[in-house]
This record gives sequence, structure tokens and C-alpha cells, in this order.
Amino acid sequence: MPRIVLLVTSPRLPAGLLTATAWDVVRAAPVLVAEESELTTALRSAGAEVRAHDTVVWLAGPAGDESVARELGLRLAREPGLAELELMYGSWDPPGARLLDAVAVLDRLLSPGGDPWKRAQTHRSLARFLLEESYEAYDAMSAGDTDALREELGDVLLQVVLHARLAEELPEDERWTIDDVAGGLVDKMIRRNPHVFAGAEAGTLEEITANWERIKQAEKARDSVLDGIALSQPALALAAKILERAARAGVTAPLPAPQAQPDPESTLGAHLLALVAQANATDLDPEAALRRTTLAHAQTLRTTETTPPPSPG
Repeated sequence: MPRIVLLVTSPRLPAGLLTATAWDVVRAAPVLVAEESELTTALRSAGAEVRAHDTVVWLAGPAGDESVARELGLRLAREPGLAELELMYGSWDPPGARLLDAVAVLDRLLSPGGDPWKRAQTHRSLARFLLEESYEAYDAMSAGDTDALREELGDVLLQVVLHARLAEELPEDERWTIDDVAGGLVDKMIRRNPHVFAGAEAGTLEEITANWERIKQAEKARDSVLDGIALSQPALALAAKILERAARAGVTAPLPAPQAQPDPESTLGAHLLALVAQANATDLDPEAALRRTTLAHAQTLRTTETTPPPSPG
């Protein structure tokens, strides 16, 4: 029986990068295409040719030529003895392939003729959106909603790719790309995980963490053990991080005494810092603790409401 092979390839891989089975087929049978492409050029240069044969290979386009496949399928369903239809994958999308699509979409949006709003943004004007999307992802994690988390992480990824594309417009001595971001991440992960990539002794989790910190310190020359802490994070989390970093480095200093403060705000701050130190000492997260209790109290308030809130106006 005549045989039709519908050969589908990934548009994200270099032309000509096919499986051995796919190459065997295209070298042995004529290849039909709807239009010329880099892949047809690669096939011809490798010896594939059009000729009469019982097996015909249709080289699908980047979108998979679904309409052709559907028409062939319907025709052969009506006339099953006409030919045998086989779907063959000559290549597959590698893990992470859709990230390339994200980069391409953002490039289109920020190129001339793209989205005027995005083209008008700067790293500073977008800063609050990165925080908002990160908080929304955190909310999804806290709620255990993995579907929402997937969506919110997409919004975080949008910010990463958007900032990288904006950086391509910086002056030549300042610009960088998404590949620079990814390359720096890859290098960092390999360097900081020698127990995985360099055959080092794994040890305990505590030893792995300590080794991570030693490598991190060697990478960045810092004047203080507190350098590198994100100062814009919420105040309770910031206090916990500062006290944790100092304790890990063996740096100590007396906490400010509430009774010695010059004003009520400073007195409150000293009390709060003391509570954060107490939380650290008992391995508790003060930010998470206050958030959990506050949200529980908010739910209590909702249950005690007797009248609907006034309409905005």
C-alpha cells in the first residue's frame, strides 16, 4: 500500500537537525513541501531529492500544516485503501523551548511598530510591577493554588524578559541581553554547586549551605557582612535578614533599648526589632508569622461584619 509520511519538525531548532530515522526517510523518498524554507535547502544539500516512489514525505511547515494533515486524514478516512498515513516527528521541542517564543514576542512588542506603552518604559518605571507580580506569585504559593502559581510565575517571567529587552536599548557600554542573564545564572549555579557539577563531596545540608556561602563571599568583595541585603524588602523581613546575616558571621551588638528611644516611633521600632530577634532565636519567620495572624484576623473581621461596606462614590 502506498505510504505517506507527515514529517513534523520544531521551528526552534537549526534547519537540518533531525533524528536519524527522519534522515533515513527523507533520503529514501521524495519530499514535498508547500513552500521553500531553510529546511528544504538543508535537505537538498544533504542529498534529498524529489522522485517517483510509493512513499512520499510531506515536510510540514513551522506551524505543522494542520490543514493539510486534516484534509489527508479526512480523504483517507473516506478511502482507506488509497494510502497509509503515518505521522513522524523529525525533531521535538527541547525543554524550555517556549522561553524562546517569549523572547521573540517581547522583542516584537519592543521593536519599532510594537507596543508604544512598553517601548516607553524604563527599568525604574517597571520596578513596582516586578514587586506586584512577585507578591501575587507569593499569594498563590501561600494558597497552595498551583494553577494560579503557574500563571503568576508567567507574569514574573514577563518582567524578566521585558527588562532584558529594554537593556538592549542601553548605551553600548551598558547594554546586555536575556542571554547574558541566563548565562550568568548558569555560571553561578555551576560554580556554587560543586557537589553536583565538579564531583565535590556533598556532605550534609548544613555543609552544602556553608560551602555555598563561602563561594558566594569569594565571588563578591564586600566591606560588610550586611552588603547585598535587599533594603527595599518589608521591614520585618529586612530586620530578620540583617540579624540572621550578622549572627552567621559572628558579628554582635546590643539591640536598641526601647526605654532609651527619643520618640514613640523609635520606641515601637526597638520593641519590634527585639521581637524579630526573639523569632530568629527560635527559628521562626516573623514576616510569615505576622502575615498569617493578620490574615486570620481579617477573616474574623469579615465574619463579624453585619452591614455591607458603603458603595464607592
